[in-house]
Amino acid sequence: MIGVAAMAIAYVLSQFFRSFMAVLTPDLVADLGASTAELSLASGAWFASFAVMQFVVGISLDRYGPRRTAAFMFGVLGGGGAFLFAAASGPWMIIAAMALIGAGCAPVLMAGMFIFARSFPPARLAMLTSWFIAFGSAGNVAGTTPLAMAAEGFGWRAVLVVIGMLAVLTAVALLVLVRDPARADPGPGQGSAFAGYLDVLRNRKLWPIFPLVGLHYAAMIGILGLWAGPYLSEVYGADSLAIGQTTLFMALAAIAGSFIYGPLDTLFGTRKWVAVLGNIGSVLALTWLALFPAQGMTQALIAFMLVALLGANFALIMAHARAFVPVHLTGRGITLLNFFSIGAVGLMQFLTGIVVTAVNVPGNPEAAYAALFACYAIGLAVAVLIYLRAEDAPPEVLRRSRNEVLIERQTIKSMDPNH
Repeated sequence: MIGVAAMAIAYVLSQFFRSFMAVLTPDLVADLGASTAELSLASGAWFASFAVMQFVVGISLDRYGPRRTAAFMFGVLGGGGAFLFAAASGPWMIIAAMALIGAGCAPVLMAGMFIFARSFPPARLAMLTSWFIAFGSAGNVAGTTPLAMAAEGFGWRAVLVVIGMLAVLTAVALLVLVRDPARADPGPGQGSAFAGYLDVLRNRKLWPIFPLVGLHYAAMIGILGLWAGPYLSEVYGADSLAIGQTTLFMALAAIAGSFIYGPLDTLFGTRKWVAVLGNIGSVLALTWLALFPAQGMTQALIAFMLVALLGANFALIMAHARAFVPVHLTGRGITLLNFFSIGAVGLMQFLTGIVVTAVNVPGNPEAAYAALFACYAIGLAVAVLIYLRAEDAPPEVLRRSRNEVLIERQTIKSMDPNH
C-alpha cells in the first residue's frame, strides 16, 4: 500500500500541473506578453502530449509494469518540464514546457488504475479509482489560492522550481516503493504491442462509451485549468487571488464529486445511469452559463462548482468501459480510454481558443464566453445521447463472473517465477 501512497502523491502533482495556469494568467501575460490564444495553446499542448503518450504508457504498463513506467516518465519529463517552465523567456517556452509536463504526467493515473484492476476485485475498481482521484485532486486545490499566494510572495518562477524538485523526488519514491503486479498471460496472437490496441478498438461495446469518456471531463478541466482565469478577469475584473479563490471552491467540489460517485454504482446497481444523470446535470449548468454569462461572480461560482461536482465521474465511466476489456489488455485498454479522455480535452482546448477569439467583441467579453460555455454544453449533450446506446456493466454482473476472475488470477500466479 505504501507504493500506492507514493503513486497518489505523484497524482497530486499531476493534477496540479494540469490546472495551475489559470491562476498564473495575469503574471504570464504581464511577464511574458502571452495572449489568451497562446495560453490556450499551451494548455492544449499539455493535454495533446499527455494523450499521445498513452500509447507508450499502455505498452509499457503491460510489458514493464507501473513502477518503472511512472518513475522514469514523471521524473525526467514532468520534472524537466517544470524547470523549463520556470526558466521561460517567452510564450513558446511555456508551450514547450507544458508539452513536456503533459508527457511526464501521462502514466500516473493509469499506473494506479493498473494496480487496482490487477490486484483488487473488479467490482471495487470504480470506488478505488474515485477515491484515488479525489485524493489527487488536492493538486487542483494547491493550484488555486495557495499557488496564488505563493506566487505573490516568492514569484511564480521560484514556485515552479520547487514543484519540479518535488516531481523528481516523487519519481525516486515511485522507483523504490511501488511493487508491480504479477504479469498476465499475453494471450493468443498478441505478439505485436500495438495489436492489443486494435483488439480493444474492435470491441463494439466500447464504441458508445468513447465519446463520453472524451467529453465528460473537458468542460470541468477546461474551466478550472484555463478559462476561469480569463473569464473572471475580463468579465468581472478579478485579480489572481479572486481567481484562485473561485477555482479553489471548484476544485473542492471536484474532490467531493469523486468521493460521492465512488460507491454509487454499487449502491444503485448501475454504472451507466449514474453517469447519464450526472452528465445531464453538467449540461444544464453549462447551458445556464451560456445563457447568463455575466450574472455575477457568485452565480458563476455556483455553476462552476456544479460542473465540477457532477462532472467528477471519470472513474465511474472508466470502470464501465473496463468491464469489457480482457485482463491481459488491461494496460492498453485503460490507456486507450484515457487517450480519448485527455485527447478530447486537448482538442477542446484548441477549439475553444478559436471560438473565444472568433466571437470576441471589443468591450463585450460576455459574448465570447457565452459561446465558450455553449460549445462545452453542446459537445457534452451529444456525447450523452450517444452513450445512451451503451450496454450497462453493473457491479452485480462483475460479481457473477468472479469465478472467471479467480481462474485468470490463478493463471497469472502460475506464470509468476516467484510462486
